[in-house]
Amino acid sequence: MKIRAIIDWIKNANAYATEVYNAPYRSAIARAKRDEDDLFMMLVFSELMGVPNPASYYTLELQPLLLERFHQWHLRMGMEHSPLDGFRCC
Repeated sequence: MKIRAIIDWIKNANAYATEVYNAPYRSAIARAKRDEDDLFMMLVFSELMGVPNPASYYTLELQPLLLERFHQWHLRMGMEHSPLDGFRCC
């Protein structure tokens, strides 16, 4: 029983040390993920905005899945209104 308590304590200490080590990098990781997501959204919706997209055949399937996040994306990119002519989200 005592060995089980020691193992549990080591697991908790490891989890705490991992959190302490990763804490300073959390915002940088979140920023990098957001930048990658923005680039991906631009790739998926680029054909609708008039930018030629060599992968449009593959990204066409993803558009319905990403429409929910489209409004937040275009506001974050500094566009007050939707850049798509046929799609009004605001």
